[in-house]
Amino acid sequence: MAAASALKLRIEGMDCGSCAAKIETAMRRLPGVADVEVSVAAASMSITVDEDRTSREAIRAKVDSLGFKALDPAAPGSVSAHDHGGHDGAWHASTKGRLVLATGALLAAAWGLSFAEPGWAEWPYVAAAALGLVPILRRAVAGALNGTPFSIETLMSVAAVGAIAIGEAPEAAVVVFLFAVGELLEGVAASRARAGVKTLVDLIPRTARRIRGATVETVAAADLEVGDLVLVRPGDRIPSDGSVVDGASEVNEAPITGESRPVLKETGSSVYAGSVNANGELRVSITKAAADNTIARIVHMVEEAQATKAPTARFIERFSRLYTPAAMLLALAVVVGPPLLAGGDWQTWIYRGLAVLLIACPCALVISTPAAVASGLASGARRGLLIKGGAALETLGRVKTVAFDKTGTLTVGRPKVVEVVGVETSVETVLAKAAAVERGSSHPLAAAIVEEAEARALDLPRTFGGSIATPGKAMTARLSSGFVSVGSPRHASEEGFLTPEAAARVAQLEARGDTVVVVSEGKRLLGLVALKDRPREDAAAGLARLRSLGLRTIMLTGDNARAAAAIAGELGVEERAELLPAAKLEAIAELRGAGPIAMVGDGVNDAPALAAASVGVAMGGGTDVALETADAALLKDRVGGVAELVVLSRATLSNIWTNVALALGLKGAFLVATLVGATPLWMAILADTGATVLVTANALRLLRFDPARPAR
Repeated sequence: MAAASALKLRIEGMDCGSCAAKIETAMRRLPGVADVEVSVAAASMSITVDEDRTSREAIRAKVDSLGFKALDPAAPGSVSAHDHGGHDGAWHASTKGRLVLATGALLAAAWGLSFAEPGWAEWPYVAAAALGLVPILRRAVAGALNGTPFSIETLMSVAAVGAIAIGEAPEAAVVVFLFAVGELLEGVAASRARAGVKTLVDLIPRTARRIRGATVETVAAADLEVGDLVLVRPGDRIPSDGSVVDGASEVNEAPITGESRPVLKETGSSVYAGSVNANGELRVSITKAAADNTIARIVHMVEEAQATKAPTARFIERFSRLYTPAAMLLALAVVVGPPLLAGGDWQTWIYRGLAVLLIACPCALVISTPAAVASGLASGARRGLLIKGGAALETLGRVKTVAFDKTGTLTVGRPKVVEVVGVETSVETVLAKAAAVERGSSHPLAAAIVEEAEARALDLPRTFGGSIATPGKAMTARLSSGFVSVGSPRHASEEGFLTPEAAARVAQLEARGDTVVVVSEGKRLLGLVALKDRPREDAAAGLARLRSLGLRTIMLTGDNARAAAAIAGELGVEERAELLPAAKLEAIAELRGAGPIAMVGDGVNDAPALAAASVGVAMGGGTDVALETADAALLKDRVGGVAELVVLSRATLSNIWTNVALALGLKGAFLVATLVGATPLWMAILADTGATVLVTANALRLLRFDPARPAR
């Protein structure tokens, strides 16, 4: 037996959650199928299947038999390449558009014939309803045969056939026409929702100016390879991620990171695909191929996130599985109850029961959550707020506490060496040996020590083997003179080689807010290195906004208590200092006891803490780590982005519950009106398609929502 393989397909023709549920149910009935995720928002299906038992062709055929179209993600004409179901182009050219025109023409012809030949008045409407019902009935049968007997097509077919049977053929014809119109409108609304991600794809230019020797040639941006050199003129979009090798210019990164101010780029600076070069000519060396650049990866992650159901969506789906059969039983009770129990007129109550059937479809209810979540995710991505799924989006709106790492998160993350103290050797020797040990580390303090040694043009001793890290304590390497360690004063004190004089000097340096590391060789103290970082420009304002949202803010750091207190005092945030990695995890577990907690880190050294929190947020300025670590990433690399995540999440949750209220409220109102005889069949269909369009339109408002704007 072959191992199960993952398959992803684009699905054309899905407009609502019921469409997705129908496909999922059919797929799960196929042999060898394990996991199935169908996303209306991303117009996609992800499936794990044993292809020895069910081939890819069989899967595509099954999807097609349900009335949809299965395509490879990159296939010409697929939803990613063009529109999503034909609604971005001329509506009348789509399948559903043609159905609207055909049913409308049949209805108009029936109306005309009923005037020309009053004696035939009924039969033209019967013909119009029957012909318009054929594609709907075909889909109803396909759904029933594949495990979805209670689909909207089934309800529509029963209602229309029933209406014809009791002599209400004009009503049946109008219902069929309005159903076709409603499906067309649902498709347009769904396509608009997907356009949120499509705008990101459109940021990448189609062509690039590649430099080959003395010539500049125009090539497709998709053909660029790592190492290619491209020319980016003022006003051009940068074709792929790269590094500036020549030139200087301001670059507008707002489409990718959400950062509103242009960023100065010069030799050595990183640039992102889709950002706009403002005023100078740049030569850029490509570091990421088209399929792997920042925008491509953001689009991929957002589509994956949209395909992952939020907890609320899963609950509503489970609810709808019980709701639809219950509604059909209610319709049956409406038909037989009053005539049998109270002597009611059979035709009257059959008519009302058919109206209940039309009201019963759960499309609007099922789409209420995924439509809002998809819009929220797309809105965030366009503003540099990358959220990896509906679960994370929902959790962010419910957090009670936000915990921050210090270095690289609340501070700039580029500390500078401000003082070096030699104890038993020269300042230069202390710094050179410390730099030799730290040379292989990516920690900001290590980078600052190496940078200072290089600035002083010091010769670094050779290390034998790599450096060994003891997390939260020290970094050790073997030099020709012996084992040298660079560690915390606390670790030095525990090891017993921090003299009283050195301890007093450490206290002085820490009192002014410096971070101090101790350099030792064996058990011999060599000296001290004091470093200082500065808070991010927006840190105080970002923390203040979080507090204004009713959230507790706290800084969790492994740094010394005095330096942490200095930063915390400046920013107005609680702090817990000198936390080893295990202690930081314990602190998060303790804080989590009071409610959901978000942990914000730089994505480099905070992976365990990010994973332990209810939701982890990485600040990494678009780096690989920021995109791959945690549940959300701030591409704009600003503390204020955390509050924007929370505000966006709360707006999405509010939108979800508004949608649920709209869907259930509209159905409830129509149900009451139907039971008292005030709702004809053609109005009952509006309780379904009308509600679906309403909730989708409401969800689309999130695409324009700006979480950075202060609440009014």
